[in-house]
Amino acid sequence: MTRGPITVFGGTGFLGRAIVRELADAGQAVRIAARHPALPDWAEDGDRLEPVTADIRDEASTAAALAGASATVNAVSLYVESRQASFEAIHVEGASRLARLARLAGIERLVQISGIGATPHSASAYVRARARGEAAVLEALPRAIIVRPSVLFGPGDAFLSTLAGLTRLPLIPLFGHGETRLQPVHVVDVARALIRLLGEPLTERRLFELGGPDVMRYREILELVLAHLKRDRRLLPVPFVAWRTLAALASALPSPPLTRDQVILMQRDNLVGDGVGTFDDLGIGPRSLRDSLPECLATE
Repeated sequence: MTRGPITVFGGTGFLGRAIVRELADAGQAVRIAARHPALPDWAEDGDRLEPVTADIRDEASTAAALAGASATVNAVSLYVESRQASFEAIHVEGASRLARLARLAGIERLVQISGIGATPHSASAYVRARARGEAAVLEALPRAIIVRPSVLFGPGDAFLSTLAGLTRLPLIPLFGHGETRLQPVHVVDVARALIRLLGEPLTERRLFELGGPDVMRYREILELVLAHLKRDRRLLPVPFVAWRTLAALASALPSPPLTRDQVILMQRDNLVGDGVGTFDDLGIGPRSLRDSLPECLATE
């Protein structure tokens, strides 16, 4: 691992926390850069952790968080837009700013977290912004590494905990017939992959897509969660046109429970593609969602 600190932007988020912990366990000095930084509750006196206040929308604080760093990770994420934050500001302009300032600071190793399926031609504004963010990062820092995870799961996640909440309903609505295929990946496995990418290079690949070992339909994942929780519920197919209408109505709420982008994402498979770096290139065997349910749903 590198001698100088590694700055993890978004270090207090779901993936960011896992990255920080893996780096700390490896003995690496870490800067936890966030708008509201805090030391994790597992931190010990020997851990070299430095919380710093930074916002990738702000030039000065971003540059300060990068000063003297040997590498950086952009794990900042935004899934729902608001008046205060847009996909363009976070995923495109912010990512571009971070890469440009990293180059000016002499930092050569930057890992940009994106998502499987990122393309500038998507109907989803979120996905388009992710793709433009990737391009902006590579324009500023051509040797940057792009990492696209599939849907993340782990203790305290938003994915399995949301599904577990749905199983409390007497009838569970499906997106379409629940046939969308996903490749859920454990958050710690993605963090481990990033540690490898931040260390000595094992491969010259610059684009990685990280998915778990199980390719599962959305319906199958719900059935697995129901079986684990020992709940018997009926699954109700709901046409995507109905979901789009619900998302349009929900958009008027301050914190919409459903967005147009989320509906669009559920209409496409979320699987690792061909010709990209994977866990195999990094010598990592990712854990399966099936085996991880007891750990992830222990409080349900």
